[in-house]
Amino acid sequence: MKFSDYSIAPQIKANLENLGFKRPTDIQFKSIPPIENGEDVLAIAQTGTGKTAAFAIPIIDIIHRVKASHELDGISCMVMVPTHELAQQITDVFIAIGKNTRVVTECIIGGVEIAPQVRKLEQGVDVLIATPGRLFDLVCKGNLSLKGLQFLVLDEADHMLDLGFLKDIQEITRFLPRRRQTLFFSATINPHIKDLAYSLVNKPIRIHISPNNPVSKNVEHAVANIDMDDKRFFLERVVKENPDSKILVFVRTKVRAERVMKALERVGLKSETIHSDKLQNEREEVMTNFKSGANKVLIATDISARGLDIPNVDYVVNYDLPEVPENYVHRVGRTGRGVKKGTAVSFCSPEEHEQLMAIEEYIGRKVTVLDISKNDYSATIDFSDDTDKDWRSLLVEADEEAKVYAEKKSKATKKKAQKKAQKKAQKKTGKKK
Repeated sequence: MKFSDYSIAPQIKANLENLGFKRPTDIQFKSIPPIENGEDVLAIAQTGTGKTAAFAIPIIDIIHRVKASHELDGISCMVMVPTHELAQQITDVFIAIGKNTRVVTECIIGGVEIAPQVRKLEQGVDVLIATPGRLFDLVCKGNLSLKGLQFLVLDEADHMLDLGFLKDIQEITRFLPRRRQTLFFSATINPHIKDLAYSLVNKPIRIHISPNNPVSKNVEHAVANIDMDDKRFFLERVVKENPDSKILVFVRTKVRAERVMKALERVGLKSETIHSDKLQNEREEVMTNFKSGANKVLIATDISARGLDIPNVDYVVNYDLPEVPENYVHRVGRTGRGVKKGTAVSFCSPEEHEQLMAIEEYIGRKVTVLDISKNDYSATIDFSDDTDKDWRSLLVEADEEAKVYAEKKSKATKKKAQKKAQKKAQKKTGKKK
């Protein structure tokens, strides 16, 4: 089935054609009909499956048709997302698909002045894409009425819970009309996600897009066994050997992101960082530079890059292995998009071997180990252009990072053991009864 076969507005069909969208993806094929029919949807699908268009196409079509006959009372659709970057990305998709229609889309996020946002809302908005924190502020101050809301969309719901937005979401829903259509999208499902989902949806159509292989076939995976304080030398080598490639580097923390950028700077290599400590205008500038190719190396944390669609990434470098195996899939999904090939290289220190094993179990395959000889390993370090001779301070930094990591890992292990003990105790109590 092609988009030209759908009963949607001709303007939308033309926009999809111009965007190169000819046939729906699995999530679009399964989501568009029930949304058009007015049903709630609970969908589990990974980033990169086309889920934004899956809800944008029918929502724009419905609002466009309704506005042909009468004016709408305030906001018709509200899309809640976890990060500023994702909010802007989804806004761009809505604007592109809704070009030349009657639908007005606006993006509302924190970190910028609220007054201009209020003025835009007063001018009239049909689709509002926003982060929960800023939404809650606007609703509580009386700047935003949701009484006419037809659609509530929660995208990357699992990530919103990870970031601690549950309370904000619950508070916002108190201001929503009971009669509405709710569309709930998440990359993963767990008891907490289920509880939130079923508190919002009503007899939903359940959709689960579960590819046989959670990672793209177009991505070549490799892992290099590298000591924690030697990783910067090997990153330097990757960047220098691929000067024309767009490289996305993932690190564990925002502090570490800045340190890695400075390490590259010492050897004359330009890079930029993106994380939650950056101001909104800085984050926008960084993303623009990377997407355009003005900057070839972007250093990011999992939180800052989750859900983002960054075109033409040649290499994903896992400078630090992710603590959650699912995040490996999110990371490497930034390369090998469509028909393009991509490469994912992971730097694995002895402290990270457990994480590597968990990743391999999750993706259902072994990651190819790069054979680095002792001579090659030494040469990579010896030929580095790093002129910083204060090795003691660098080693102290590495030690501090290792300590923080060890403490975090220890806490996680204790928490896991406590949960296991609680479950065991509950089972015993149940048997006694």
